[in-house]
Amino acid sequence: MTQYLYSGRSARGELVRGSLDGDSEEAVATRLQQDGVTPINIVASAVAISSAPLQQLARRMGLGKPTTADLVLFTRQMYTIVKSGIPLLRGLRGLAGSTHNVVLRRALDDVLRSLEGGRNLATSFGRHPELFPELYLSLIAVGEATGTLERAFMRLGEYLRQEQDIQDRVRSALRYPFIVVLTIAAAIAVITTFVIPRFAPLFRVLGNDIPLPTRIIMGASEVARRDWYWVLAVGTALVGGLRAYVRTIEGRLRWHKLLLRLPVIGSLAHQAILARLSRTLSIAITAGMPMLETLAIIARVCGNDYMAARVLRLRDRVERGEPVSRAAASVGMFPPLVLQMIAVGEETGELPELLDEVAGFYEREVEFALKTLSAAIEPILIVLVGGMVLILALGVFLPMWNMIAKAAAGH
Repeated sequence: MTQYLYSGRSARGELVRGSLDGDSEEAVATRLQQDGVTPINIVASAVAISSAPLQQLARRMGLGKPTTADLVLFTRQMYTIVKSGIPLLRGLRGLAGSTHNVVLRRALDDVLRSLEGGRNLATSFGRHPELFPELYLSLIAVGEATGTLERAFMRLGEYLRQEQDIQDRVRSALRYPFIVVLTIAAAIAVITTFVIPRFAPLFRVLGNDIPLPTRIIMGASEVARRDWYWVLAVGTALVGGLRAYVRTIEGRLRWHKLLLRLPVIGSLAHQAILARLSRTLSIAITAGMPMLETLAIIARVCGNDYMAARVLRLRDRVERGEPVSRAAASVGMFPPLVLQMIAVGEETGELPELLDEVAGFYEREVEFALKTLSAAIEPILIVLVGGMVLILALGVFLPMWNMIAKAAAGH
């Protein structure tokens, strides 16, 4: 038997890791599923150790994991193959030969071997959970079982395209504030390290009359020049400690809750998560997936543990027999207007359609917020820049004014 390292999700969506002995990856996956764990990644321990340097080298050479854009293109191509009636093996061979991403090409080669071995498409894609999200695999499985594989790929293509569009818009909107903050930090570092030390001997002439802002700046400059290694060590330790705490369940939950409460960006992230949740739920229900399974998957893919905990609470209430509208109202995830739409959808049997409308509502809100994000952040940046300039100006000019005043009094 070989020892395998695994990572997976429990029935409540919690991340679990460990090791098991087994004859193959499939045997380990079967044991995990029997224990109520959905496997995400399974790899032989020796392979995991030896492949780490190779993975780092591959990333440096630009051969890393496919981007969302790559997955969107692949999904659209799969939709075209299924719609046109081309045999899957033939179509996948063509895609494997034409894709430019080495990781995706090797995954498709493995999918081809799996299909030739008699496995279905969802199981074959499931051998690469690091490339294909759980929702992706679930919708393909439902599409295969119900004969709606073409519609599943069409929906997945639309969903991934919308996800990519939101990601691109967020990056574009945050680029300007990031550059401004980086420039301010660089300016402060240069002034503290090189400019202030030039004035320090002149300021010390004042003796005990040095203004407080100047003393603070001079102290910071001296510490930065003389004890920079201690500053670096303490900063590294703080960052490492924070990252270690965030990796814990409690720490990650608090960090994700804090992110949702940040000014401007927090509400934007909250709306984006709700748009993804509503869209995913609509797609899954339309495809015929069970509600409980869908909510469990959404909790694992929503990208925020605080929101995932609320989704799991919603799932528990639905499992106890409560209507979705009442359960959603009890967990406090949606505003009243959206709750009314969900209730109407349950009453009329048009829940997927109305959830699609909810997703569209939040996506429009996100789009508007992204368009005005720079304008919303500008006052914060102005206050930040103004505050730093004021501190530096007071620190440099106050002692000069004192010296001029002393010189004038002496005359």
